[in-house]
Amino acid sequence: PMGSERTEIRKRQMAATPETPAAAQAQLSTGNRGSNACCFCWCCCCSCSCLTVRNQEEERARRTSHELQAEGIPNCEESPAPTLEEVNAWAQSFDKLMLTPAGRNAFREFLRTEFSEENMLFWMACEELKQESNKTVIEEKARLIYEDYISILSPKEVSLDSRVREVINRNMLEPSQHTFDDAQLQIYTLMHRDSYPRFMNSAIYKDLLQSLSEKSIEA
Repeated sequence: PMGSERTEIRKRQMAATPETPAAAQAQLSTGNRGSNACCFCWCCCCSCSCLTVRNQEEERARRTSHELQAEGIPNCEESPAPTLEEVNAWAQSFDKLMLTPAGRNAFREFLRTEFSEENMLFWMACEELKQESNKTVIEEKARLIYEDYISILSPKEVSLDSRVREVINRNMLEPSQHTFDDAQLQIYTLMHRDSYPRFMNSAIYKDLLQSLSEKSIEA
């Protein structure tokens, strides 16, 4: 009986032995696949935590301007509702659109759908800076505008060429109401040439125009 028990134990051990290397090999293979991910990591570290950090940074960069500005920035300027005549005038020129708060609000709403609202916010900040006369206030507002819209580290950075950036950097040595004039003009031109034609064909503009036209007919 004792011999039978020993034989049975040996059989069970022998039966279990082939599974052990297989399991170990499977674990080793899995581990290798996990470690191979580091082959794509620039820092060649043992873990891929740097990839996670880089992905997080890219995700932050992809966040839309209206998400990043949700707090502290009003959705629109205070203005009376536009009239049918005003809305029709917006189609005549970009200047007429930008002259009224109602026009800027409608255009800003459209820019938000294209994730380029920072262009309007920058333009408005420059207009506000021009109204200041206090040197200390001017310097502070200029610094904030630079950090929010000019710095390459800002998620709200506007698109400017190198020449304009050089001008701004020189102007920031002694900020004034006109520190960003060249940049403001470039962004204004960008909105005019790039975004304005699409706005005129957008549902935002067409729906507003149709709504006011129907009200005019009813009246």
